[in-house]
Parts: sequence; structure tokens; C-alpha cells
Amino acid sequence: MKRLSIILCLGLGLIIGATASLAVAQPSPDITVRQDDNRTIKEYRVNGELYAIEIVPQQGASYFLIDDDGDGNFERRDASRVEVPDWVAGDE
Repeated sequence: MKRLSIILCLGLGLIIGATASLAVAQPSPDITVRQDDNRTIKEYRVNGELYAIEIVPQQGASYFLIDDDGDGNFERRDASRVEVPDWVAGDE
């Protein structure tokens, strides 16, 4: 019975540890906002690294241009928000 209690406690500790590592907070980005003729452009940076650009047109839906892997190639995503990519978040 004592051995079972020890095994259960160790298992619970592993579960709690795994859950805590999943709950790591996203870094807060620095957002630069500028107004163009007919749209607002928001640049998202962490540690000085540009990883996303949000385009908010005066008419129509907003969208993001996202650099998923740090190679400088931005791909369009129709989303309401964007997560900080691992290549940026890992630098902190």
C-alpha cells in the first residue's frame, strides 16, 4: 500500500509539472501602429523581431501577414488574433 501511494504521488507530480510547462505565458508584443491612406497597419514585435503585420482596411475584414519560421517570408492569415511563433518566443 505504501508503494502504491509513492507511485501515485510521483505520477501526480509528473502531471502537475507537465501542465505547468504548458501554461507558459506568451510574451507581450510591442505593437507599432501607423495609418496609411485607406488602412491601418499594426506591426507586432518581440525582442525587436517582426513576426506579424495586421492590416485593417477601412472596408472589409482585417487580416494578418505572419512569418512562421523567421525566414522573412510573410503569409496571409485571416484570423482575429495571432500567437507569437516559437522562433520569436524562444529568444526570451
